[in-house]
Amino acid sequence: MPDLLLRARQTAATLAAGLHPQRRAGWGDNFWQYRPAQPGEPASRIDWRQSARTHHAQVREKEAETAQTVILWCDLSRSMDWCSAAALPSKRDSAITLLLTMAALLLRAGETVQLAGPAGLFPLPVGGPPLERLAMGLVAQMREEQTAAQDTSGPFLRAPLHLPRHAHLLMASDFLAPQEDIQAFLRHLAALPVQAHLIQVRDPAEACLPYAGRVLFTGLEGEAPVELSETSDIRPAYADLVSTREAWLSDIATRYGHDLTRHQTDQTALPALLSLHTLMSQPA
Repeated sequence: MPDLLLRARQTAATLAAGLHPQRRAGWGDNFWQYRPAQPGEPASRIDWRQSARTHHAQVREKEAETAQTVILWCDLSRSMDWCSAAALPSKRDSAITLLLTMAALLLRAGETVQLAGPAGLFPLPVGGPPLERLAMGLVAQMREEQTAAQDTSGPFLRAPLHLPRHAHLLMASDFLAPQEDIQAFLRHLAALPVQAHLIQVRDPAEACLPYAGRVLFTGLEGEAPVELSETSDIRPAYADLVSTREAWLSDIATRYGHDLTRHQTDQTALPALLSLHTLMSQPA
């Protein structure tokens, strides 16, 4: 976790240096733009000096600075603790890095960031910097995962989350759970209402099935082993299944008002983080 935390801080610093403000109207302190006053506009909002220059009443709009409640959830199931090559990070480590990087950015912007567990908000350790408290909360969740008997559905699908209304939920997972469970959960979030930002993390081998010859595939969550005599023969059919699954996940997220960002563990995290930051900056 210390290495992941350091990587998250470094990546967040790189992103923060290149990001632009939200650029939407609000009641903050940073000036954004002037606009013509509308009928019924309070006189206190009119900038009289600028209005004198243009001979029309002008309102000085400021950038939105209303703090949001952002909640992190990381899939810590056994299937996430896997990588296809020793040089690659596991899906779990990649997911944690992505979430902690976004947390560092959000905390820098003054947002409220919390951690979710299987049934709701997860208590964080008392004392210390907020980002370190979030990291220690993830460590505590991993310990609970290791000591508890786990099923194969993933902790976020076993029980409805009890979250604040209008919160933003960042969910990092491989989303390999049954489709009906994922759909029911996203529908539940939309009814709270909570906007979910799905971060799908996958290993490159899961995308292209790069194996050949006789291969024995064993699962990490109690699945029966599968032996293939010539793995390359099923690669086209496997690619179709992956494409269909990803299209379904994107469609179901959009249907319930959520969004989806993808990250592959052999690629830099910056494109996924930039995409996620843009999606979160858009008005709901």
